[in-house]
Amino acid sequence: MTALVAALGRRVRRDGARPLITYYDLGTGARTELSGRTFANWVDKTYHLLVSLEVQPGDEVAMPIAATHPGHWVTFALTAGAWQAGAVVVPGASERAVVTAVGPEGVTTPSSGTVLACSLHPLGFGFTEPLPAGVIDFSIDVRSQPDAHAEEPVPESAPAWRDGKEVLSHADLSAAYPVSERVLVRPTTPLATLTAGYLAPLFGGGSAVVVLGDDEDAVSRIVTEERIG
Repeated sequence: MTALVAALGRRVRRDGARPLITYYDLGTGARTELSGRTFANWVDKTYHLLVSLEVQPGDEVAMPIAATHPGHWVTFALTAGAWQAGAVVVPGASERAVVTAVGPEGVTTPSSGTVLACSLHPLGFGFTEPLPAGVIDFSIDVRSQPDAHAEEPVPESAPAWRDGKEVLSHADLSAAYPVSERVLVRPTTPLATLTAGYLAPLFGGGSAVVVLGDDEDAVSRIVTEERIG
């Protein structure tokens, strides 16, 4: 078990009921809060879905969704589920990917592999229109997966993130500076957002409030209401 996987299990055991990630979309008014236990449940289900799609340790899981929606909690869950499967997350397209995860604006018939399409509906609903052949509705299929914890044995030195020529191992990502308080996160680049919104709070025992949108008055209200800082 790598530290990336072990940290989430430790959070569930020690403080599973407390919020880990709270996500706001100021454009839609959506607010989603996930405790450590609830988030881990999504991660376990995502792991089982990826394994059912024949993702094996060392395989690449491409995530254009990490580039288009870097701060969404679904992006975090997909990433953590891929790590649990021992896969390498690519925050963009990859010709070597066994599975490619996209947001609602990126749904196309895949040239190879399988596409997981994420509606990102605030209530977790799937797509209302039929999807192209070779495209799976993540919101629908992930719910039918087992929620029992399982993981693939991979070493700490195994690659976990590849962005161009930059390759980071499980050990590299586990070195994120820990955060013990409740922090505000404004999405930027995929890795910076993942680190601030998931890894740092996970390893430090804190929690993240991720806010998408540019309404600074609304952000100020959220900071007060969520008791950030």
